[in-house]
Amino acid sequence: QVQLVDSGGGLVQAGGSLRLSCAASTGTFTDIAMAWFRRVPGKEREFVATITEDSKAYYADSVKGRFTISRDNVGSIAYLQMDNLKPDDTAMYYCAARYRRAGLVTTTNPYEYSYWGQGTQVTVSS
Repeated sequence: QVQLVDSGGGLVQAGGSLRLSCAASTGTFTDIAMAWFRRVPGKEREFVATITEDSKAYYADSVKGRFTISRDNVGSIAYLQMDNLKPDDTAMYYCAARYRRAGLVTTTNPYEYSYWGQGTQVTVSS
């Protein structure tokens, strides 16, 4: 079982930055891939970024070059550094985790992630 606590959201002006954190309570963090998704009311959950157990990062095209996902394996924390934020980035952001699985390098499918944080709101004003 993995418990996730995400934090760091807030209100920021367009062009500003925020850093989201996701603390995982598990003794096997290095066996876990982490990801960030976001949701706007009335829309489907959207993939943002993921980082594999081996620290390889993948991004949605909409955030590539602006967002950076990273992980601290000692502290069992994943981060999402968000720079040059745009009003379209406004959403509830959720961290997610899945255990390493043979044959699966990475995935943007939210149904492949078994564990979820409670969400943190990001609001970008124009």
